Amino acid sequence: MLKFDGNALRGAALTCMIAALAGGAAVVAPQAAWAQPAAVARGLPDFTDLVDQVGPSVVNIRTVEKVSGRTGLNGMDEEMLEFFRRFGMPIPNVPKQQRPQRPQQEEEQPRGVGSGFILTSDGFVMTNAHVVEGADEVIVTLTDKREFKAKIIGADKRTDVAVVKIEATGLPAVKVGDVGRLRVGEWVMAIGSPFGLENTVTAGIVSAKQRDTGDYLPFIQTDVAINPGNSGGPLINMRGEVVGINSQIYSRSGGFMGISFAIPMDEAMRVSEQLRASGRVTRGRIGVQIGPVTREVAESIGLGKPQGALVSGVEAGSPADKAGVEAGDIITRFDGKTIEKVGDLPRLVGNTKPGSKSTVTVFRRGASRDLTITIAEVEPDKPAAKASEREEKPKASAAAQQLGLAVTNLTDAQKKELKVKGGVLVASATDAAARAGLREGDVILAVANTEVTSVKEFEAALAKADKAKSINVLYRRGEWAQYALIRPAR
Repeated sequence: MLKFDGNALRGAALTCMIAALAGGAAVVAPQAAWAQPAAVARGLPDFTDLVDQVGPSVVNIRTVEKVSGRTGLNGMDEEMLEFFRRFGMPIPNVPKQQRPQRPQQEEEQPRGVGSGFILTSDGFVMTNAHVVEGADEVIVTLTDKREFKAKIIGADKRTDVAVVKIEATGLPAVKVGDVGRLRVGEWVMAIGSPFGLENTVTAGIVSAKQRDTGDYLPFIQTDVAINPGNSGGPLINMRGEVVGINSQIYSRSGGFMGISFAIPMDEAMRVSEQLRASGRVTRGRIGVQIGPVTREVAESIGLGKPQGALVSGVEAGSPADKAGVEAGDIITRFDGKTIEKVGDLPRLVGNTKPGSKSTVTVFRRGASRDLTITIAEVEPDKPAAKASEREEKPKASAAAQQLGLAVTNLTDAQKKELKVKGGVLVASATDAAARAGLREGDVILAVANTEVTSVKEFEAALAKADKAKSINVLYRRGEWAQYALIRPAR
């Protein structure tokens, strides 16, 4: 049954009468009934074609460590057992039928699972450095189930980019996109192996660009669901181009919380080119300690707006020292590029070839001046020891084993390098710890709200924690400290 608005009809009729008296004709409808919407709703994107297009280029990467059996029968290690075998001597206190006839072989144990994508048709694959770090063997599985043993060409810890090579040709390589065209709010998609589940597709939008997390690179922030195992997989735009490498998540629970970070593809390509050429990345340095410029400081010295990098210290004999940079200077430009925030400077300097001359603009006592500086080289990172080469095998208590954690004490050198006063180094993270997001190389600062500075304190804090509940762990990775909730296995 239709309902009519009497007032609206009377108004329309009155308008028609006025128009007729004026010698014209008018047909008027109630405006509220026929108003058009201001904006037309857009349909949701369809990712099916993108999955078909890019999916074959995404690979699963699993790493293996080789562990030799060190403990033999009756508590004797393998070397002692081999001594008795070699000289035909009976093994003490062991019945003949139980004596081993040959030495124990090395055993392969799964170490981790990650993702990657095919960079070139002749077998170069890009992934995260932390996915392959310390691995004895890297195995790449294609979507057609073919498996290849991969050779690590190079890995750069600062950017978390690695390149591995498999012996194959005619592979479906990805298309690399222009990160400069990427817009906040744009739809993007990820393909990877979260929790080892291969070829998993998730999607979301770009939440922010140039996100400074304290790492060497400005990240792409998205709300695409990323979980352990997605690391190293591609971030793909709606044109089917790779614009980033999924690398990190922000989480207080160890699971996905709506904030993911991807390494911009333009930066990753610069790193990969050096890795493929020489197996390592060279970076520039000028030898300054820097900090942010606050609004109060900027206004008080006449800089105007808070920008640039405040020089808090200059290394003696460094390029900056030789060029005349002083503590208290504010570096506002480098090679003509404006330093908007403090993190811009190390990235620009790092991307400059060592040995080249650059111009830095400093703001000093109310005036700007240009200084010419010769870029030095950052000392390369020491390669991580392979699992089989590590001398000390960390031991874990029963409580730590239940969480899947093995930790070691930090050396004084490591504390200085990581700029921490205490904590324990994660030597391995499996099971519950891995599910919570912890991984080898993290530094645990506190357990169950108790600060720890040694393995002994770590074990003590763990012993006091309620095993029936999730245990909160404060840990640091790079420059970021965050919480994870470890849920012990029941």
